[in-house]
Amino acid sequence: MPRRPRPARPRVAVTRRLPHAVEARMAELFEASFNEHDRPLSRAELQAAMQDCDVFVPTVTDDIDADLIAGAGERLQLIANYGAGVNHIALKAARVRDIIVTNTPGVLTEDTADMTMALIVSVPRRLAEGEKLVRSGQWAGWSPSSMLGHRIGGKALGIVGMGRIGQAVAQRARAFGLSIHYHNRHRLPAVLEAQLAATWHESLDDMLERIDILTIHTPRNADSEKLIDRRRIGLLRPHVYLINASRGGIVDEDALVEALEAGRLAGAGLDVWQYEPEIDPRLLALPNVVMTPHMGSATFEGRIATGDRVIANIRMWVGGDRPPDQILEGWV
Repeated sequence: MPRRPRPARPRVAVTRRLPHAVEARMAELFEASFNEHDRPLSRAELQAAMQDCDVFVPTVTDDIDADLIAGAGERLQLIANYGAGVNHIALKAARVRDIIVTNTPGVLTEDTADMTMALIVSVPRRLAEGEKLVRSGQWAGWSPSSMLGHRIGGKALGIVGMGRIGQAVAQRARAFGLSIHYHNRHRLPAVLEAQLAATWHESLDDMLERIDILTIHTPRNADSEKLIDRRRIGLLRPHVYLINASRGGIVDEDALVEALEAGRLAGAGLDVWQYEPEIDPRLLALPNVVMTPHMGSATFEGRIATGDRVIANIRMWVGGDRPPDQILEGWV
């Protein structure tokens, strides 16, 4: 199929409501259509949106599978994802159709690292339990034995995935007195390891047996699906806290619930879920689990910066250049 020329004012279909400033800029630059109701589009609605646009702008809530891409309209040439993760897009199918895919890496690093650090502090210190106690009206006042938790200073933090976010978490954790351990497919340069005072573990299993807090910062893909499974959760000692602000599905939720209920883990801090927005009711019943609604990147600044990055990718594509955040062959 011959490639269509890139229009100066492309038709852009956006699947979710974006910050007003981002939508206003898109409407100014492109022939843009938006989701006025800000609910996830049905499969039929996604299919319809992909029939008559030059650029498609999905988010993490949209499952853009191979069949949708194969059935997209002939004019679709660019999928400009609003977000860094692209595990919800069938990249191979896009390449078959010669459709460029872009993402927005690095924009939300600091926000996600902040949320991770908040969970690392809040779970051992039982902040959610304390807040609920105050709201219940049953708090009887200060007591030397009330609401005891654990300090995090002096504990060993294990980081799975030492990319941008993992490194930003390590920087913050050092300030709290945590020692840094990490598992990554590739070891960091010695200079960077020294800056972070980080110890690399070639074996994930080896690291899991040595840490006090585990935090997940790896993309979700075929290799990381249920990476923290029942066997690996069994390697964690009973006093360990598990934190996940990365992607649901990397941790086996059934195994996590079983370990928490049996007292084989001390607690968990979760911002992502295996079957979002559905949450296992067993997790809801556990007092030692801090739960947030996938809000790790939810800042005004971060959402606007993400939109600006999407716009920059589209404009570079319109100008005939390779978008700066194009997903290249070999992405995992």
